[in-house]
Amino acid sequence: MLTAAVGTAERTRIWSHPDLGLHALVDAAGSVRLGRPDQEWAGLVPLVEVTATGHGRMWSGERFIETAIGDRLTYRAHETVQGRGRERTTIHLADPVTGLAAEVTLEASSGAGFLRGQVRLANEGSAPLRLESVTTLTLGGIADADGDLDGLTLHWADNDWLAECRWRQAAFRDQVVPLSRSAHGHEGRGCFERYSQGSWSTGRHLPVAALSDQEGRTWLWQIESSAGWRFETGEREGAAYVALFGPDDAHHQWHHTLAPGEGFTTVPAVLVRTEAGGLDAAFGELTDYRRGIRRVHPDHRTLPVIYNDYMNTLMGDPTTEKLMPLIEAAGAAGAEVFVIDAGWYDDDAQGWWDAVGAWEPAPHRFPGGIQEVLDAIRRHGMTPGLWLEPEVVGVRSPLAHSLPPEAFFQRGGLRVTEHGRHHLDVRHPAARAHLDEVVDRLVGEWGVGYLKLDYNINIGPGTENGLESAGAGLLGHHRAHLDWMSSLLDRHPGLVLENCGSGGLRMDYAQLAVAQLQSTSDQQDPLRYPPIAAAAATAATPEQAAVWAYPQPDQSLDEIAFTLTGALLGRVHLSGFLNLMSDEQFDLVRSAIRAYKDIRPEISGALPFWPLGLPAWEDTWIAHGLRGQDSTYLTVWRREPDVGGGETAQSRHGRNEPVDDRCTLALPRLRGAHVHPTVLHPATADAAAEWHAADGKLTVSLPRANTAVLLRLSSAPSQ
Repeated sequence: MLTAAVGTAERTRIWSHPDLGLHALVDAAGSVRLGRPDQEWAGLVPLVEVTATGHGRMWSGERFIETAIGDRLTYRAHETVQGRGRERTTIHLADPVTGLAAEVTLEASSGAGFLRGQVRLANEGSAPLRLESVTTLTLGGIADADGDLDGLTLHWADNDWLAECRWRQAAFRDQVVPLSRSAHGHEGRGCFERYSQGSWSTGRHLPVAALSDQEGRTWLWQIESSAGWRFETGEREGAAYVALFGPDDAHHQWHHTLAPGEGFTTVPAVLVRTEAGGLDAAFGELTDYRRGIRRVHPDHRTLPVIYNDYMNTLMGDPTTEKLMPLIEAAGAAGAEVFVIDAGWYDDDAQGWWDAVGAWEPAPHRFPGGIQEVLDAIRRHGMTPGLWLEPEVVGVRSPLAHSLPPEAFFQRGGLRVTEHGRHHLDVRHPAARAHLDEVVDRLVGEWGVGYLKLDYNINIGPGTENGLESAGAGLLGHHRAHLDWMSSLLDRHPGLVLENCGSGGLRMDYAQLAVAQLQSTSDQQDPLRYPPIAAAAATAATPEQAAVWAYPQPDQSLDEIAFTLTGALLGRVHLSGFLNLMSDEQFDLVRSAIRAYKDIRPEISGALPFWPLGLPAWEDTWIAHGLRGQDSTYLTVWRREPDVGGGETAQSRHGRNEPVDDRCTLALPRLRGAHVHPTVLHPATADAAAEWHAADGKLTVSLPRANTAVLLRLSSAPSQ
């Protein structure tokens, strides 16, 4: 161990992360905090903050730091284990008053700019302890390049149905105002916070946010929870702090009683730090991290093209008659998976929404049996897929009565009902056995190789199983749900799972560490999809981010090219009545799929960037890029100025140049390089790009509004 004397307080360094410039420091009283040895100790935050009934905060307010237990937790020991290119350090703390012990696991990789944290609490005392909040990671002492807060910018993402991944930014001081601490002797009582509500983990916001300064230094964080989560940032002794949480009592109706000898483990979270490059560099680091924590699966390398019959096409009304021509056309277009979406089980005169649960094919929809359709999909060279909403049972389903009451979410002793559905608790053996039987039949007997797992209700705070809180029940269910998903892939290694929650309303890396794909949106308007498609890589790796491309026979060639282009730097979710298209229209679809198949080997290793900044909902020009090993790829959209129905983001961000047919993109990484821009899609002469090597800028021309282009920037051939 290295001891460093700073001021009058002796601090011992027990752990270091050189790439982040972070150390775990112990003071003379045994308190452990993350920071640098030269930082003001009071500006740092205890390594773990805990509120428990009877043990609250030392300064009351909206913040969940400065807790009595966190202040008392003292250092016991630590150990470090290395393996598989990562280093894992566990720091042991204890509270002498309650007997609560904390094991803080810090995981990092050499040369990587991330720190993953998780905390396990154990009650070593003689009395039960009722937990109300626990941090997963805390960090204080954050400041701008001048050592203050005036130059910090806060970034966060709002999320909603049809409007996912809407990034916002504001000066830190606009959200956390200076309060003249010297006049009052205390910090403020508030903070900037974002949190989930109910069972849609991203129904309001993404569990991802950042702080950056004028020099491009960035702290970016992600909480990995399909149940409750919360982050807060605020001021502490002249510096900013960040505290990352799973569920808590105040926001998620979560509390967890630890009897003597019992334990609880928090959800994981990660902090990323980059010294330069702003959000682009930070999201690149986060993308690499996400690839490292997820389950290994061949889908992440092969990236098959998926046709799904739902969006703007059959819309939940599949039949053999309607599917057969779509199957033939999808196969001819180059699709490699064909998914029959919602409605394949619908044989109820009153509709399927509140009758689901058995997941049997509807005889009137498939007079020759559903196998006839599945066989046709295989015959056309595609893997068959089906839509499933496994966690719900309709109130009119026979399963609502045949499964035991304890297999469903309950609160106050009553079964929970939401939008005509009950919710299964996958911890119950009967619920899990039912779902295992369904999937083993669909996959093992029918030969289905792709399941779209949807989730279309917000069931609220959770379920009360016995004396547990609703929030604890939700967390327990989701952990069981993730275990169930993993078990499916263990039994069926080639199966591909798509995570969908009314589009992107459960878009978190608890789910995406297991599932292979993520539906990014249910947005049906192709003109409103670009800001979602462009920002999707902030929520999922590009090879997991599925974007709808729904060309239609009544669209112009520009409109067809526009909807196709937006999916080509992620995962293609093709739809539309391809069978009714003219030869010219269909050739345009096939050319887009050929372009995708040409570049997809690079997507799974490429890193995202945004040369115009992260898009706003109203932006006229939007650009999203991927930096591959050999080439750089760019998608550029030009929309009508009022497509979003409001002031353009270019205007709000001070970029209000006249809207014309040209847009200049800054690509500083390529400055001075001899680069050749090539139009990959659509292969038309009216989209053009000109590279300016000296200043590292690319000028893109799109003569007409509501058009888009995919470009490849590769090394220019030698003269």
